[in-house]
Amino acid sequence: MAGRKYEQRMRADAAEQTRRDVLDALYQRLREAPTEPVSVERIAAMAGVSRSTVYLVFGSRAGLFNALGDDLRHRGGFDRVASDTGDALQALRESIRTAVPIFAEHREVLRVLYSLATLDREAVDGVIDRMAEDRAAGLVVHAERLADQGFLRPGLTTTDATHLLWAVTGFEFFDQLYTGRGLPADQVADLIIAATERLLLRDS
Repeated sequence: MAGRKYEQRMRADAAEQTRRDVLDALYQRLREAPTEPVSVERIAAMAGVSRSTVYLVFGSRAGLFNALGDDLRHRGGFDRVASDTGDALQALRESIRTAVPIFAEHREVLRVLYSLATLDREAVDGVIDRMAEDRAAGLVVHAERLADQGFLRPGLTTTDATHLLWAVTGFEFFDQLYTGRGLPADQVADLIIAATERLLLRDS
């Protein structure tokens, strides 16, 4: 019995390692050749598995991209919802300072995924949409907590505050500064925080 459980665990570990190898290969390929079409055959070869294995594990090319998106969401923290305790403004600042290095670390791959979401939505199977949903949920919490603690400027609703947060804390805004202006990540975080506070907060 113990031997059977050991064999089952070994098979499960091997399957998870295969999955990890394929996702890492896709991530590497997107970074190395962002303008080239993604070939399942090429990804399989990079991962050291057969093409049929990729389809067995992920179901389809879209399923492969879907899994990469989920992996980025969990690994990068995009699915974390804001805490509802403590100082709302400090929590927002910390959230931005956490998100910017993640954007910077995964910038090349995120850029490809965002571009594919515009040019070929079927190819990425809603990956960016799911990342957006997770981020939106966190921004609603931030906006509501800022309102509850009296930080929002007079006349600004929580809905509009969420819209503004969406614009200035997103990947596109980050990339305009990080890539477009060539600024380091810490300076980008400072500028995003400054823009957020000027747009949302009441005069002190």
